[in-house]
Amino acid sequence: MDSRRKFIGRMATGLAGSMAPARVLGANDRIRIGVIGPGDRGMQLAREALACPNTELVAFADVYTRRLEEARKLVPTAKTYLDYRYLLEQPDVDAVVIATPQHLHCEHFVASLDAGKHVYVEKTMAFTVDHAKRMRAAYRRARNRVVQVGHQGCSSGQIVDAMNFLKTGWVGKITAIHAHMYRNTPHGKPQWARPIYPDMTPENIIWKAFLGEAPERPFDANRYVNWRFFWDYSGGNFYENMCHQLAFWYKVLNLEIPRAVTSTGGIYLWKDGREVPDTMNVAMEHPEELLFTWDSGFGNNHLGSTEDVLGTDGTISRGQQIRYYPQKVNRPDGTEMVGQTRTPPNAHMQDFLDAIRTGKQPNCPFELGFRVSIASRMAVESYRQGRTMRWDPVREEIVPAPCG
Repeated sequence: MDSRRKFIGRMATGLAGSMAPARVLGANDRIRIGVIGPGDRGMQLAREALACPNTELVAFADVYTRRLEEARKLVPTAKTYLDYRYLLEQPDVDAVVIATPQHLHCEHFVASLDAGKHVYVEKTMAFTVDHAKRMRAAYRRARNRVVQVGHQGCSSGQIVDAMNFLKTGWVGKITAIHAHMYRNTPHGKPQWARPIYPDMTPENIIWKAFLGEAPERPFDANRYVNWRFFWDYSGGNFYENMCHQLAFWYKVLNLEIPRAVTSTGGIYLWKDGREVPDTMNVAMEHPEELLFTWDSGFGNNHLGSTEDVLGTDGTISRGQQIRYYPQKVNRPDGTEMVGQTRTPPNAHMQDFLDAIRTGKQPNCPFELGFRVSIASRMAVESYRQGRTMRWDPVREEIVPAPCG
């Protein structure tokens, strides 16, 4: 593994000015993958990739030495780097999995595409509107590179079932989607809280690389490991879970960016220094004349994670299963239907790899990730500013709604 001293030495000599383009892959070619950010989620994605046929993990990059040591336990032959740019210089890396904190997605995404790599990027794809635009420019420059955004529900069998329900015409005019996402944890164990290990020190964490474009701050192990608590690096549960529920129905219904978003809520439960709310409600007005509402909390899990699509002739309810219920007022003879399509193991990662080999569009392409990112950011801005935010499609900016 690269030591901190070796890392500093390499930085002094500078990086290569050009990157080798990715090789052209055939249908049966082995795909060689590098992982940027092998934390909990990154290692989960690494295992999913290893479980897919004809793949190999060849490199890991992270700013924390412990993460690289743990990655080497999974793949002893893989190269490890404290600076992701050295991973991107490797000509034997065909594709990159990005599982870093949300505020770093843009930096790693743009660099990976510019290096000629295919990219799987975790959700929420873009942290800000500016990041989304910069990522779009890189995606357009890359042209023939595959991008898969990590909304894994887009590869679930429930997508097929939902589309089949809609094709019948038995849902009717949809005017509203009601979504919930509730969790609970034992007393004294806050949602998302991670322990601070003794080796989380400036000697073992490249703090400046973690900060990226975020405001300059002195080293803080809590901000590093519990980055989801802080607006500098996180979009809270708007970015962690609301985005997944949006992505599913944005794909099924091909919804556009909301015209307006109103968010409210607060830190009602976990008074542990976090800045993001633990209880929240969002109302999104879509140009398709559809109101998508989402509410979430970390103090009770009774409502779980569900969505109900409300049409004049029927309802699609999605939870562990997906079902269609007729509206008897308009379909008196209608019957319930239950989705039956199975989701294969590691479906979203396999879809990414299949897209690289065949050139097909992945199940969660860039444009879908872009729209979900903007909607999620509108929710964050509304919550933080305490007012309704609107999307200006001409300037492509989030702006406050006029008063009155």
